[in-house]
Amino acid sequence: METLDKFDWLILNELQRDGRLTNAELAQRVGLSAAPCWRRVRALEQGGYIQGYRAVIDRQKVGLDVLAFVRLDAERNRGDLTREMEAAIQQIPEVIACHYISGTGTFELEVVARDLQSFSVFARDVLLNLPNVKDLHTSFSLGEVKAGAALPLPH
Repeated sequence: METLDKFDWLILNELQRDGRLTNAELAQRVGLSAAPCWRRVRALEQGGYIQGYRAVIDRQKVGLDVLAFVRLDAERNRGDLTREMEAAIQQIPEVIACHYISGTGTFELEVVARDLQSFSVFARDVLLNLPNVKDLHTSFSLGEVKAGAALPLPH
């Protein structure tokens, strides 16, 4: 897919709102019949526009009360060392998001933990022992105002 048309944008918007829509429901909402709608969804998936479907889980209801933002500073910024850090970070389940950042620091992590004690142990035993880590700086979320929002796509 090289360009998206209005139906593709409508499909993406609807699936962001509710990824559990049946093809028939989706087709009705976007004004297509079922078969062309299904083909478009498949093309959007194969083109990488739709990367997957998942449940959004309330982290606090499953006992993950701490949300921390951790900036990791690298000892040295070199391509092979950065890739090694990336590979290690990708293997850590408690890290739910990671961004390679500009400015001060190398990576910004979003980390979940049961409580402050378990976060402290995790930071000391896991994060500080990642390859090439020089230092870490942590901020804690005091409350979520907006999280997991849909992307602002054209209508």
